[in-house]
Amino acid sequence: MLFVAESAKKKITEIRQSEKLGEDFFVRVSVTSGGCSGLSYQMDFDNESQPNDQVFEDNGVKVVTDLRSFLYLCNSTLEFSGGLNGKGFFFNNPNAARTCGCGESFAV
Repeated sequence: MLFVAESAKKKITEIRQSEKLGEDFFVRVSVTSGGCSGLSYQMDFDNESQPNDQVFEDNGVKVVTDLRSFLYLCNSTLEFSGGLNGKGFFFNNPNAARTCGCGESFAV
């Protein structure tokens, strides 16, 4: 399961409204190679499903990921932190053995 914190839900709703994205758009998250810790998170809006997509809905937000990425993201929570020292979107990932200082990459 992937979880969505209230802070992330609010920001996703704001972005959807400002970008005029319809209800058919969902949040797609994935894990790619790269970053200072070895793996990086990718997040975007999408409206096209893929054959091996894993689909979750939490807190009224539909989140989709590919099967390979789900192995890294299982039981993670998407969060948002704003303000001057905020990180923006980030994952609270219990599978990460270490993360970089900016929180955009991790290792297992």
